[in-house]
Amino acid sequence: MSAAPPKPTVTEREARQVAEAARQQEWRKPSFAKELFLGRFRLDLIHPHPMPTDEAAQRGEEFLAKLRDFVETKVDGALIERESRIPDDVIDGLKELGAFGMKIDTKYGGLGLGQVYYNKALTLVGSASPAIGVLLSAHQSIGVPQPLKLFGSPEQKERFLPRCARTDISAFLLTEPDVGSDPARLATTAVPDGDDYVLDGVKLWTTNGVVADLLVVMARVPKSEGHKGGITAFVVETNSPGITVENRNAFMGLRGIENGVTRFHQVRVPAAHRIGPEGAGLKIALTTLNTGRLSLPASCVAAGKWCLKIAREWSAAREQWGKPIAHHEAVGSKISFIAATTFALEAVTDLASQMADEDRNDIRIEGALAKLYASEMGWLIADELVQIRGGRGFETADSLRARGERGVPAEQVLRDLRINRIFEGSTEIMHLLIAREAVDAHLSVAGDLIDPDKSLQDKAKAGANAGVFYARWLPKLIAGQGQLPYTYSEFKQGVDLSGHLRYVERTARKLARSTFYGMSRWQGWMETKQGFLGRIVDIGAELFAMSAACVRAEHLRARGEHGREAYQLADAFCRQSRLRVEELFGRLWSNTDDLDRKVVKGVMSGTYEWLEQGIVDPSDDGGVWIADATPGPGTHENVHRPIR
Repeated sequence: MSAAPPKPTVTEREARQVAEAARQQEWRKPSFAKELFLGRFRLDLIHPHPMPTDEAAQRGEEFLAKLRDFVETKVDGALIERESRIPDDVIDGLKELGAFGMKIDTKYGGLGLGQVYYNKALTLVGSASPAIGVLLSAHQSIGVPQPLKLFGSPEQKERFLPRCARTDISAFLLTEPDVGSDPARLATTAVPDGDDYVLDGVKLWTTNGVVADLLVVMARVPKSEGHKGGITAFVVETNSPGITVENRNAFMGLRGIENGVTRFHQVRVPAAHRIGPEGAGLKIALTTLNTGRLSLPASCVAAGKWCLKIAREWSAAREQWGKPIAHHEAVGSKISFIAATTFALEAVTDLASQMADEDRNDIRIEGALAKLYASEMGWLIADELVQIRGGRGFETADSLRARGERGVPAEQVLRDLRINRIFEGSTEIMHLLIAREAVDAHLSVAGDLIDPDKSLQDKAKAGANAGVFYARWLPKLIAGQGQLPYTYSEFKQGVDLSGHLRYVERTARKLARSTFYGMSRWQGWMETKQGFLGRIVDIGAELFAMSAACVRAEHLRARGEHGREAYQLADAFCRQSRLRVEELFGRLWSNTDDLDRKVVKGVMSGTYEWLEQGIVDPSDDGGVWIADATPGPGTHENVHRPIR
């Protein structure tokens, strides 16, 4: 058996090539969001709103009723926050309820719920304790069940899924101390040795890793005779010799989660536990996240609903200058934002989830947009609630309770939500990921024109193909349904939402024209214009949310479920969203991006170091920025804590 290879060093170009190779290259199904970025408003792909089958709805509602009874009687969110731990009996109760097998097929002992009711369940438990929502979603959205569902062999499914459905907790291990969103530098290795692989390396931020029984581990297989090599996925038993959970990490929020540092030293993993072929690990991870990311919007919906409830009750009870604060416009506008945005977040989450269950559309962009938009807007909702609550919003629930007031954990919700803008793809990475998918049609026909490695012959061929594509595409961006006054008239029901849909159609074409102009202007440098790309994506996210809100309002009206009120909320949201869209368009071409780059160079070169004078630094002087992750035997106490 050969020694583990040294930590890989890669260039920026090589890193991009690794990420590109992991992408799902083809579009076999239609995509509403992909079409939107191309200037084509395909309302038919989302309207009428897709619905679960009667059987799926009945099964889901029955489980939600049992789950609600459990969280109302067995879960003490304040206790979990104080002790930074979910009690074992709560986890055991969730196992008995089947909550760990919500998305697992019934033939493997699971509940067989679709994405819609799975997310509704996460919304419910997340409102009681966000830490429980993370426990369940990390186990099922990205842990062992989902990769095996998509890529596992029949034998692997038979072996592991029944355990995941009832008894075992799983975790997903990709991040390393020096590797985040750049997996090309992955250092954990899996060296072939007979019928096994031998794992060596260190994984960071292993959510559920402290209590997990099973792990999905991403490791680099060295290329050798008979082995293609590359980043590869494995199912690993946590009690295998050589595995040490070295630390249980603590955070500003989500204090009850079991997140740790896991070291692998000469850990033997049977080749039969490899998921898919060698080198397919990143593709498996990205495909898993297409739907896995939808668990984060569910937690944001939970927070939005709770923030709306507290804002309503508090703003009616609190009086200033002779009337409840809700009737002061400065506070009322915040309440309106919370209500309208919560409606939109639920619309986006439900629509993307229904589309995932329906499996008629490719939702890789929709899922990413839902995660991006919900994490950003959910944070703003919580921040506005803290502002509405004033000093009480900054005070802890325990402190409020101790002096005789209602213990409202507004500051906790703000802390808990902050991580959503970072994990499972930070906002900055999501901007780049979505932008790459949004311009895929352009790169597929004209990419060779800006690729420095392509020959003149390849560039000439690409130029010809691009000419044909753009001759057909560009004229269609000039006029469309959004310019006809009576289009989408079925969305005019007392309150008129048809104008908002016409705005989406017109603006989608404007967005596509802006993207094309940016590509023409910067060509090969386009990928460096991250500010521009981020604004393009944010505009698309707003248009997607507006579309979802209008479709949901009409769906509820048609079903006789608060239709008038839903139309009012959708109208308010769309009007607020349109203001944000117009601001983003203005910042596409009028911004401080160039100046910001100059300032950054000055900061990094020490030009402005004088600005840092006059303070003391409370952080440790002697600590390293990134912990050493050299492979080797563990030297820390093993804090792994399986729950049985």
